[in-house]
Amino acid sequence: MFTREEASHLRQEFWTSFGQYMNPVLSTDGMKINWINYRTTMKDIHFRMDNNSKTATVSIALEHNDPEIRELHFQQFEEFKTLLHATLQEEWGWQLHAPLKESKVTSQIYKEHTCVSVLNKDQRPELISLFKPPMIALDSFWGNAKYSFEALR
Repeated sequence: MFTREEASHLRQEFWTSFGQYMNPVLSTDGMKINWINYRTTMKDIHFRMDNNSKTATVSIALEHNDPEIRELHFQQFEEFKTLLHATLQEEWGWQLHAPLKESKVTSQIYKEHTCVSVLNKDQRPELISLFKPPMIALDSFWGNAKYSFEALR
C-alpha cells in the first residue's frame, strides 16, 4: 500500500511522463496540443483519460448542467456513432446517465480497461498504449465532427 502522498506523487509522475511522451505528437490539424487536458473548444464536452487503482478509462464526457442539452449532445454523438467507432477501430460503451461522486450526472462514451494502474511502474508502458491510440483517434474524429456540435452552443 502507498501513502496518500506516495500515490499522488506516482500519479503526477505518470501524467508528466505521458505528457512528455505525447508532446511531439501533433493534432490532426498539425497543431501542438495538450493531450492530457484535451480542449474540444466546446464548454461541456471533454475527452478524458482516467486511472484509478484498478481501471484505466478513456472517455468522452458530456457534462452540461442542463439534462436536456446534455442529452442533445449525446444524441448528436449517436448520429456519429459509426464514424466514431470506425475511427477508434473498436466499439465503446455508451451511458446517457453516468452518476458522479458529487451527486452530479453526466453522459459518457467510454472504453474501460481493467487491472492496470499508474501506481504500478511496470504497467506504465501498457497504460500509455491504452491511452495514446484512442486519444489520437478522438482528435481525428473531432476534426471531422466538431462543426456539427457548434450549432448546439
